[in-house]
Amino acid sequence: MESNAVLLESKSSPINLLNEMHQLRLLGHLCDVTVSVEYQGVRAEFVAHKAVLAATSKFFKEVFLNEKGMDGPRTNVFLNEVQVADFASFLEFVYTAKVEVEEDRVQRMLEIAEKLKCLDLSETCFQLKKQMLESVLLELQNFSESQNSEEESAAQPSILLESKAAAVAEADQADCPLDPPDSPVDRLSNGMSPEMPATKSKEKM
Repeated sequence: MESNAVLLESKSSPINLLNEMHQLRLLGHLCDVTVSVEYQGVRAEFVAHKAVLAATSKFFKEVFLNEKGMDGPRTNVFLNEVQVADFASFLEFVYTAKVEVEEDRVQRMLEIAEKLKCLDLSETCFQLKKQMLESVLLELQNFSESQNSEEESAAQPSILLESKAAAVAEADQADCPLDPPDSPVDRLSNGMSPEMPATKSKEKM
């Protein structure tokens, strides 16, 4: 009688594998590649494992698969125009899946990820740059809204003053009405009654 198949899966195994490989690299154990990095006269060497670099970087994968022979017990790879600090951060990322860098270095990390064809690091940098841009836009929006509210609150007292001045002017006009020139008062001052036609006044004269 056949038994049903069951899945044995470890959630912690990938993390443990990365941590162990990282410790081996830091101690220099089982490392089979040396990466020499030079930028503007500053040079440094990093030891690593071919398998890890090839699995995380298409650049290194192509280099290792196309190499004709070993230079010795350890392969040497030379990288120009890559800063030492940036490559150190790159190595930490590929061995631990995380790295802490300054905000102004995110663009440089994206450039090194594209240079070494590391898809995971590229996506991580893109997501972080997107979050940084959204936070800046949100701050600008909040700033503009606060500026608008301050301008509105400053404009309200002047509007109130203008409305009060208009009310006072209307009150003054109501107390002292101006009679039009052809009003009954003017006609009476000329000696003519408003009811008296012009013909009757001629007869009396």
